Amino acid sequence: MSLDLLAASGTDGDRAWERPWAYWSAMTDAIAELSGPVGVVNVDALRYNALDMLVRAGGVPIRVASKSVRVRQIIDATLALPGYRGILAFTLLEALWLAAHGHDDVVVGYPTADRAAIAALCAEPEAADRITLMVDSIDQLDLIDAVASPAARPTLRLCLEADASWRAPGLGHIGVRRSPVHTAGEVVDVARRIAARPGFRIVGLMMYEAQIAGQPDSEGLSDPVIRWMQRRSAEELIARRGAIVDALREIAPLEFVNGGGTGSLELTASDQAVTELTAGSGLLAGHLFDRYRVFDPAPAAAFALEVVRKPADDIVTVLGGGWIASGPPLASRQPLPVWPQGLHTLGREGAGEVQTPLQGEAARGLRVGDRVWFRHAKSGELAERIDAYRLIESDRVVGELPTYRGEGKAFL
Repeated sequence: MSLDLLAASGTDGDRAWERPWAYWSAMTDAIAELSGPVGVVNVDALRYNALDMLVRAGGVPIRVASKSVRVRQIIDATLALPGYRGILAFTLLEALWLAAHGHDDVVVGYPTADRAAIAALCAEPEAADRITLMVDSIDQLDLIDAVASPAARPTLRLCLEADASWRAPGLGHIGVRRSPVHTAGEVVDVARRIAARPGFRIVGLMMYEAQIAGQPDSEGLSDPVIRWMQRRSAEELIARRGAIVDALREIAPLEFVNGGGTGSLELTASDQAVTELTAGSGLLAGHLFDRYRVFDPAPAAAFALEVVRKPADDIVTVLGGGWIASGPPLASRQPLPVWPQGLHTLGREGAGEVQTPLQGEAARGLRVGDRVWFRHAKSGELAERIDAYRLIESDRVVGELPTYRGEGKAFL
């Protein structure tokens, strides 16, 4: 089936998720006849999140980050909303697949060394028109040329990624380790070398400020420090990104300047140098995104696991659960039991691949066969564990959508 968010029921105005008992009870009723682990997407919550991100973007187009969704029909439905434009894919092979399904603006968010996928791209002129590769060094161009010489392939579209981390005086590198080029001078040097090579064309610039977009700022005692860091980093980045864009436009007529993420839509949209944003996690809203001050997403995606035994009166064990998000091995990357309220994982076991024990007063009222609802930490990891999401409106399953896995695809 297809998903049309513009034609959704519109009951999101009720914000049903703000009444947890009613929200999770209705979803429990909806899947009562289904067996095994069940992943769901609440259509009204998804629609709310998609529209809320547009408001936060303030009119700047949003490119959908596919790795945070991994369901073609949800990507398609989001892109059908005015204000969304294009896809940020996570591998070239995925980008080729999406282009073959009609998407004509796919940027690969990370450099690729997949020689077979590069060869496929170079053999398909139409795909080469639709797909933009990410680069940050000449070595990546050397690899591409070794697969297919410029004379034997179409000119390839490139997006140059510059490092958006903050090199704080006295503190050092704050942010993730991505591109090796940081300053305007370094970007210009690489861009000139690219421009001098046949078979390549720079069409875009990407700068992802992970230390702002990916860092919750409402977690406890460290909040003031995090907010100070983000404020100072944003001031530095806006000035540096503007200088980079100005210098790069002297070398290449940029089609887009991409920045941001779900956690920084407002801030990045305020940067006059940026022409588009990227977001994806905010659509399905893993629990990590509950800890931001400036927005409050609805829990659109969740999964239910069955109780299979009770080791003690206040402990139940569910089958499965160890669906861990990427990042440092912290408790925040584990799935979070959300209903019934008051359950928590055990410190010495956490969420297990095959079984997950949960402790709390709510366990006393659970029996074998009952459901426990979890929310995943980020967004993409859930789709790698299930073949399809069941779509829920109110207390009914109204359809299902295959994940990438359900379509037989595992891109990374």
